[in-house]
Amino acid sequence: MRLTAATDLALRILMRMAVLDQGECPPTREIAAAVGAPYSHAAKIVTRLQHLGVLEARRGRGGGLALTSAGRYGSVGRLVRALEGEGDVVGCDDDPACPLRSGCRLRTALREAREAFYAALDPYSIDDLVDAPTGPLLLGLAPPAPTG
Repeated sequence: MRLTAATDLALRILMRMAVLDQGECPPTREIAAAVGAPYSHAAKIVTRLQHLGVLEARRGRGGGLALTSAGRYGSVGRLVRALEGEGDVVGCDDDPACPLRSGCRLRTALREAREAFYAALDPYSIDDLVDAPTGPLLLGLAPPAPTG
C-alpha cells in the first residue's frame, strides 16, 4: 500500500516537530523548508493536522506551530486512517465502474489488507518514530541553500 503525498508530508511535519526543543514554535514556512515541501502544501497539511488535534498554530508575536500531546503520543495508525480516509484501495465505482463490482471479492480482500496495514501502525506514536537514528537526522534538516 502506498500513502498519499499529503499523509507522507503530514508525518514528516509531525516528526520534525517532535524533535524540537520544548517551547520551540517554528512558523509553518520554516517547517516546510526543513522537510523539503512547498509552503502552500505544508500550510494545507498544517490546517488538517490542527483539525485533527495533533498540531496547534499560534498567531502573532511568539507564535508558530506546536505539537500537542495527542500528536506526540497518539497512535500513528489512527492518524494515518484519518488522513487517508475511508475510500477503497481500488476504484470499483469509478467512471467507468468495474464490471465485477457486484460480485467481486477483491474489494473485501483489499479492505482487509488496508486495515492490517493500519493495525501494524497502531502501536507506534510519533514519539516512537523519532528515536535514534531518526531524531538526529531530523534535527540536521535545514532548508536548502539559496541558488543564485
